Amino acid sequence: MVFWPLLRVAQAAVALQALLGMVLLAQGHRPADDLHVLYGIAALVVNLVAEGMRAGVAQRELAELGDEFVLDDLPEDEQLALARRIARGELGVMTIATLLVLTLVLRAWQTGG
Repeated sequence: MVFWPLLRVAQAAVALQALLGMVLLAQGHRPADDLHVLYGIAALVVNLVAEGMRAGVAQRELAELGDEFVLDDLPEDEQLALARRIARGELGVMTIATLLVLTLVLRAWQTGG
């Protein structure tokens, strides 16, 4: 699947842009609108929160199976179904987060200059 490598590249780009913005602020450069900084920081925070939510998807799916659950005890078709549910949940969380980050980045770009 191409989504995950592209997502990681996009997340790295957002982190680099935020770092560059912090360096520019430290050097005394100010954007035309202070909202630009807020949108940039919000995009970074959304990425971090989304990663935590993504990890929570698997934890919730496994918690529903009970404390004494052993993956190897499940039949193979149920293991695959569990893996698909986790993958779909993670993909959903990260897709929504990516759309939100894209919106924030576009707003930052619009207010930046």
